[in-house]
Amino acid sequence: MYLEYFGFKEMPFHVTPNPRFLFLSPTHEEALQHLRYGIEDKKGFIVLTGEVGCGKTTLCRKLLEELDSRKEVDTALLLNPRVSETQLLRGIMKELGEEVKARSSNDLLDKINDVLLERIHAGREIVVIIDEAQNLSFEVMEMLRMLSNLETYDQKLLQIILMGQPELNEKLKEERLRQFRQRVLVHYDLKPLNQMEVQLYVLHRLSLVGSNGQPQFTPRAIKKIANSSLGIPRMINNICDKSLLSTFIRNGNEVTYWDVRRALKDINRLHR
Repeated sequence: MYLEYFGFKEMPFHVTPNPRFLFLSPTHEEALQHLRYGIEDKKGFIVLTGEVGCGKTTLCRKLLEELDSRKEVDTALLLNPRVSETQLLRGIMKELGEEVKARSSNDLLDKINDVLLERIHAGREIVVIIDEAQNLSFEVMEMLRMLSNLETYDQKLLQIILMGQPELNEKLKEERLRQFRQRVLVHYDLKPLNQMEVQLYVLHRLSLVGSNGQPQFTPRAIKKIANSSLGIPRMINNICDKSLLSTFIRNGNEVTYWDVRRALKDINRLHR
């Protein structure tokens, strides 16, 4: 509704994880560097955790863009962690573009080992990314541990990135996952944005859709957004979108504290 009014080329605060809109705050930049380091140094297991809506999936898409630009890297992205061991192995094979005929998990494991060895000897690297990893069962995590054991004399056959909510950290502390935990050599916990970063985040997204400095968010509006969103990007997007709508409805040219307050009332009404 407000695109033409503000002169935007597209919606500045949509919640889909578009890597073009990624705002690299210090914590997001550090998280991305940890992911790159884990892959480059072939660390095996890499874990990235953070609250819902903090930008893990957007970071994942950014990383995939980088990896896809490297011709020697094959990637497998698994978005549904509620799978059995056999479904996990089949999912990885399918993502790697391999035909799957084996039925048992042992046969599949042997087949994956052969495929990975063939690709490694051809100079390729393999990266598996699993989103919402806090929902993985113990049995599937054990299968992942077995996958991490696949190696040549000098390197792992694949890098496994687990991305999940803080519950993943709690799961990894379980005694029965002790062996799994010992294999995690790179671990980063994504932090929320502070008030200054929230302001930069809002400006960043507005600039990407063609804003010429208008509308401005007043300092009180930014403070209210930062406090109410807890620094979580997805919540910031939701509040800013409805705040812009409030400004548009009253024919305003800046987003005020009262626009944000009105936006929060609408959001709270929707989530009752």
